[in-house]
Amino acid sequence: MKILVVNCGSSSIKYKLYVMENHSVIAAGGIEKVGIEGSFLKVTLPDGTKRVIEHECPTHSEGIRLMFKTLLDPEIGAIKSLDEISAAGHRIVAGGIFTKSQIVTDEMIEQWKPFMELAPLHSEAHLKGYLAVKEQLPDLPQVFVFDTAFHQTMPPKAYMYALPYRYYSEMRIRRYGAHGTSHRYVTQRAGEFLNMKPEEHRFITCHIGNGASISAVDHGKCVDTSMGLTPLEGLMMGTRTGDIDASAILYIMEREHQTLEEAVNLLNKESGVLGITEMSSDMRIIDDAAMAGNERAQLALDMYDYRIKKYIGAYAAAMNGVDAIIFTAGVGEHQWDVREEACKNMEYLGVKLDFEKNRKNFGEEEIISTPDSKVIVAVIPTDEELLIAKDTEELVAKC
Repeated sequence: MKILVVNCGSSSIKYKLYVMENHSVIAAGGIEKVGIEGSFLKVTLPDGTKRVIEHECPTHSEGIRLMFKTLLDPEIGAIKSLDEISAAGHRIVAGGIFTKSQIVTDEMIEQWKPFMELAPLHSEAHLKGYLAVKEQLPDLPQVFVFDTAFHQTMPPKAYMYALPYRYYSEMRIRRYGAHGTSHRYVTQRAGEFLNMKPEEHRFITCHIGNGASISAVDHGKCVDTSMGLTPLEGLMMGTRTGDIDASAILYIMEREHQTLEEAVNLLNKESGVLGITEMSSDMRIIDDAAMAGNERAQLALDMYDYRIKKYIGAYAAAMNGVDAIIFTAGVGEHQWDVREEACKNMEYLGVKLDFEKNRKNFGEEEIISTPDSKVIVAVIPTDEELLIAKDTEELVAKC
């Protein structure tokens, strides 16, 4: 069985084609600048080389057509007929009340639409991607895999906000979280790699990238997560504020006569590491600047690491301890200094980091704590696309 995984952003389309018998990727690519002049497709060939195809994609429909055309290309394609594709799985950022992945139907789409506004840029693109695939292959089964589904096991005390209850009952204002597909994947993979069944242990999973979140996974179920109604809440991120006193935003809006749109842009695109450094949201650049003595870059790193440490401590308290701390995603997998600072001075929890192993690890699946550490600390590279493919395969097999 071949499963196509599609991840549509507001101006991008990423895809992978899996052979599910061995979970191999036989085609992968990404279209950038959809709807913008100068769009192109970058294809990764099986030998690792890349090919760039310049092609104007004014719409997601045109981008999906280019994707299918490339998959069929005699030279760089992977299949001879689109009939070889058994199903398509889509990453959906905001799933609202959905607790598991779903085969897409018209009825399901209507149930999902009220939650689209929780991630407006992502949701519109997800819907366009689904419709574009349907336009080309109307009979192909398609599956939505919701990033928020993993967090639906949180108890009310964790997901409720202390607002008048009517905002929950009428508008469903609550914490939904994000990155759930990644948290679910690394929970499962950590269980296999560490020989620790998730349903018998307490994990803290740290998805640390340009967008970042931490989850408390108690005996296989998420009981808390750092992101909230939207991906804005929680950790300090590349361009997002993370946790902040709402009154600070109201004060800024009043003083600077900001519109709602300007305030949203400030919180999501101008803050975080970029806002503090006024340099970049790329942690590699910030690392280099801090090493060169840039005080603002060092401040950003200190703030970034400190908030990760605070959430780890909070979730250990919530679960009455922790058995394993897992780092994943771009920063979590590749930046040893962030892992080191987040785990320093946590001996009270039983955390002992192997500093040498940690400093040598750049994204390899490995235990980076010492043998006598009561809490295992590990790096587990995430693979959200593979989990989407597996969910899709499982649902389609039941049809």
